[in-house]
Amino acid sequence: TGICGFHIAEAFLNDGSYKVKVLRRKPEDKNEKAVLLASKGAEIVYADYNDKSDLIKAIKGTDVFVSAVSGDCFYDIQLPFLNAAKEVGKFRFMEELDKSGLEYTHIYTGLFTEYLESFGFDIKNKKATFLADGNTKIYTTTLADIGKYTVESLKVPEARNGNIGVYGTILKFNEMLQKFEEATGKYFRIIGCVTGVI
Repeated sequence: TGICGFHIAEAFLNDGSYKVKVLRRKPEDKNEKAVLLASKGAEIVYADYNDKSDLIKAIKGTDVFVSAVSGDCFYDIQLPFLNAAKEVGKFRFMEELDKSGLEYTHIYTGLFTEYLESFGFDIKNKKATFLADGNTKIYTTTLADIGKYTVESLKVPEARNGNIGVYGTILKFNEMLQKFEEATGKYFRIIGCVTGVI
């Protein structure tokens, strides 16, 4: 129910072919996105991510595990998920270790289109700070597309134990800036270039 997980769960619910279980960290709390997903038919389950038996109980009966965890704690959380998945049985574990012995699919995405302001495009103030040379290509993906392609990957045999790249737009920083200027009808001021970030 974070930035990406919500959109993936919503795409599975919209597809209508899957029973969706959303795993959230204990303690239980009110979460607007979780409430919305539950209203659409998702089962919300809570588990202590540091308690293997609690995780096993939460994911029992699951055929596919989609992990959308990110941030500094990425591997600290992924490994307990993987270990619990091995205990529960054989199912596809998406976005995790290919050496696990479980079926997997790696889904690679670009920068989230909805968060381009975090990557140097200040739309409100019509300014841009390039995080690389202006001719460097950036790959972007909408959160909705990540959800849709995650669902579709289960229907494509080639995705088993494979990699999928989901990129909606591939543009150079200069080209992306031009698109922002065309869309807003305003000139953007380039206030700098921070090299070595991307």
